[in-house]
Amino acid sequence: MSTRPKAKLLTHPTLARRARTKERGDAARGAPTREGGSDTLHRWMDAKGVRKVKLGAIDLDGVWRGKYVSLDKFFSAAKGGLGFCDVVFGWDLGDELLDNTEVTGWHTGYPDAKARVDVSTARIIPWEPDTAAFLLDFVNPDGSPFEASPRQLLQKVAARARQQGFLPRFGAEYEFFIFKEQPHSLREKGFQSLSPLTPGMFGYSWLRTSLNAPLVHALIDGCNAFGLDIEGFHTETGPGVFEAAIRYDDLEKAADKAALFKTVVKEICARHGLTACFMAKVNPKLPGCSGHVHQSLWNLKGDENLFHDPDAPQGMSARMRHYIGGQIALMPELTALYWPTINSYKRSVENTWAPTTATWGVENRTCAIRVIGDSPKSMRLEYRQLGADMNAYVGMAVSLAAGLWGIENEVEPPAPVLANAYSARHARPLPRTLKDAVTLLKESEHARELLGDAFVDHFVRTRDWEVRQYERAVTTWELERYLELI
Repeated sequence: MSTRPKAKLLTHPTLARRARTKERGDAARGAPTREGGSDTLHRWMDAKGVRKVKLGAIDLDGVWRGKYVSLDKFFSAAKGGLGFCDVVFGWDLGDELLDNTEVTGWHTGYPDAKARVDVSTARIIPWEPDTAAFLLDFVNPDGSPFEASPRQLLQKVAARARQQGFLPRFGAEYEFFIFKEQPHSLREKGFQSLSPLTPGMFGYSWLRTSLNAPLVHALIDGCNAFGLDIEGFHTETGPGVFEAAIRYDDLEKAADKAALFKTVVKEICARHGLTACFMAKVNPKLPGCSGHVHQSLWNLKGDENLFHDPDAPQGMSARMRHYIGGQIALMPELTALYWPTINSYKRSVENTWAPTTATWGVENRTCAIRVIGDSPKSMRLEYRQLGADMNAYVGMAVSLAAGLWGIENEVEPPAPVLANAYSARHARPLPRTLKDAVTLLKESEHARELLGDAFVDHFVRTRDWEVRQYERAVTTWELERYLELI
């Protein structure tokens, strides 16, 4: 019988030790791989003292949905898959059933979808040290990838990149608010007049991070111990706003890290009696929350950055120019995939650090795409259109697909913006509402060609539902403006 002590919240020194262990690499720790077989998996679980497992998948809204399973259930699932109710593709953020989906619904009876355990995603949950976490992939009855699944979309586009001779390397950074609130207090206050963790505007504040060191260290150490590799962490401008940069990686790993990051931050904050918020725009008087994604293409060996050409202007290779050209050309019609919520479009306001037009520039933060670096190691682009409310799998997959399309068709980008992109007269505007963006996406032949009819159709249906829910809502703004005076 095991004498392992009851799981408890780890102290900071313990979290730090786990983070250092992670940095030694999965291979040294004997972490399981897709090819390792059941014996490797059993040895890893035994070595870590795992007593239960948490399985989950990221839905279309970017929410990590999952459940605990016993060890026996897990090993059976790892070998032959498991059933997972496909309602996760048939409801919205609030678990309200969609009325327009085809992949599932009352017409199908909401059956179990088949899911496979990706054992290469094995992680120990630092604040539940006897519990392992794994990601799931949904598949069709014949074993092929389930077309509506965001993670499978990313895997498909990543495979296309490799077939073309490219190794995509991406890295996400998130801005987010932290409030001195819990789920009950949020609702008691009607989500109004919330108390931020810190007051005032104080970006890059040494003082604010030091004053909140226990939380800041818990977030950094916890993310590192969970394999999310935090490269930078600081306050942003605004009350209770922070920004974290996740170290770049090969695309599939980078997307997993970015997708898991929000849930991990929310869990750690909740254990400190706080709420982390990744809405694109929380307050009209403050900048929005970005979810910028850094991108570069390397050769398949991973030892040559194909975006860099020392003989080209600004060190930008023809591949990089065409990659940007494809992204700029398709940006308006793909915007619904980058900005998936009603609130996303409140962030797109002039002079607030978020783009309003399809533009690019070298070291220009007013553009939708910012080119950074001039060396073989650092040359990359920062995709600034994406917000903190993105689905990381979708945002990364779609922007990569647009870039690859640009390379394949040798699409030259417009001239770079050298000044304020908000004043760029000839730049194509981005859609200003989700409804307009969904209309463009629905009519986009490029989106269907690059992402597949099945994914685009399901995504459009879910966003159409979101628009209709908003159109029926009576907002606080309407009540304050009309109730007394009309």
